Amino acid sequence: MEQLCLECGEKLSGRIDKKFCDDQCRNTYNNRQNRDENNYIRNVNNTLRKNRRILASLVKNRKATKEELLLKGLNFNYYTNTYTTKDNRTYYYCYDYAYLELENDWYAIVKRKEWV
Repeated sequence: MEQLCLECGEKLSGRIDKKFCDDQCRNTYNNRQNRDENNYIRNVNNTLRKNRRILASLVKNRKATKEELLLKGLNFNYYTNTYTTKDNRTYYYCYDYAYLELENDWYAIVKRKEWV
């Protein structure tokens, strides 16, 4: 029984369990298989990195309005984790930077130092 490369269809020689003729065919095949998942993950990571950059640029001010955050492009739907305090206030983290909703559409911006 003749085995063919899963990517290019060329005849395989060598090991009986060989699936690809070379590394390029193997990489091309696997990249095609994972393309949809990789694009989704890449887009989520790009959004998280953008959110982190925005928070890092505003941490010196320690406060920002919701309008300012939206104008800079912060996406409130993407964050890496949350922390809820004893008095039920929730910090939304993008890696080591976080924002906390205050009153009148103001947000406190902090950096968690022990993660550095």
